[in-house]
Amino acid sequence: MNVLTAGRGRRAQYGEVQNQIRRHRPDYWLLVIVALLLAVGLIVVYAISPALGATSGGTGSHYISRQVLAIGLSIVAFLITANVPLSQWRRWQKPLLIIALFGTLVALITPVNPQYPAHRWIRAGGLSLQSVEALKFALIIWLGGMLAQRMKNGTIGNTKLTLQPLLIALGVIGLVVAGVQSDLGSTGVIVAMMAAMAFIAGMPMRRVLMIGLVVVIGTILAVSTTAYRRDRLLTYIHPANNCLTTGYQACQALIAVGSGGVIGLGLGRSVQAYGYLPEAQNDSIFAIFAEKFGFIGVSLLLTLFVMLFARLRLILERAPNNFSRLVVAGVLAWLSTQTLINIGAMLGLLPLKGITLPLISYGGTSVLFVGAALGLVFQISRYTSFNSRNVVRVSQRNQYEDSNDRRRVGRAYHPDPSRRT
Repeated sequence: MNVLTAGRGRRAQYGEVQNQIRRHRPDYWLLVIVALLLAVGLIVVYAISPALGATSGGTGSHYISRQVLAIGLSIVAFLITANVPLSQWRRWQKPLLIIALFGTLVALITPVNPQYPAHRWIRAGGLSLQSVEALKFALIIWLGGMLAQRMKNGTIGNTKLTLQPLLIALGVIGLVVAGVQSDLGSTGVIVAMMAAMAFIAGMPMRRVLMIGLVVVIGTILAVSTTAYRRDRLLTYIHPANNCLTTGYQACQALIAVGSGGVIGLGLGRSVQAYGYLPEAQNDSIFAIFAEKFGFIGVSLLLTLFVMLFARLRLILERAPNNFSRLVVAGVLAWLSTQTLINIGAMLGLLPLKGITLPLISYGGTSVLFVGAALGLVFQISRYTSFNSRNVVRVSQRNQYEDSNDRRRVGRAYHPDPSRRT
């Protein structure tokens, strides 16, 4: 009897190790990196607030006070998404998507601001909300739930059940976001999110390439049929030929980056923020940062972003189930693609797209929903799996894993502190 009991105890212990889903210490490095990036953005906005106030006729405290408020709301959103169980967010996937789509429709009928003549914002009084940011957040949860279910059913490669919904979603997003809202940059970010999640889910490459072909055709049509997009493309190809007209922002951004030199001009010595560089606090904030802090500052900033993406990738590898893994993949694709597009445009490596630099740029909606998305990742980091290489086969590692899960689990969380990496 004692032998039987001992055997059961060992099996129970083995099962506990095999099915490690208990809550543990979250990834605090993720929190530290995000806090540093928010602090950098706050410092830059604070430094250029007097210049922005002088050129816009407002007060110097206007921009910094609104950015502090945005970060405060972002922290609230982070705490909510980090503590509401992920299973609950999955149950809300369709309502969240419906609300985001409804918000997008509201933005289409909202009167435009003469300074920003595009139907991208929901405006009420002095507040505004960019609908596409809410759509990104909702899409990650909806697509993660849908693809995880297809993985469980073994229908991830099914054309009718998986490919058609993706193509329909792409068509609607392309029509509304890229077409009506004239936001091709955000459309590119959403496409990257969807492609990354489909790839991580194990969709056959033929299907992924088919989606890529549709995206390429749609992009060619969007650029060729719109005059200002053609101008941006020509400016990108020949930037010096249009510095006084269509290429003004691109040229001024390069001037700002070049003016920074090695160590930068310093916090209070920016020139481009005084009306020379458009959207200095939003789309062009990386160029302002380069002007102030130079090559050394830019190198440190890029290092922070690389560290952020590395932490997200590590959490993706260690995620306890397919849904959480897909959510992290979507957030990683969102932030990395948007960062690449923004910085690439400021350096003249990509055409201008008019999207913010995550966690750095001024703007409440972007900071709010990026904070909410990172809250989901922070919650997932509490349940990451441990290194089961010497304990159990990968296919038997976790009762919540699906049979077609082939991810690598090396260097993952281990309940024994001495074996954590």
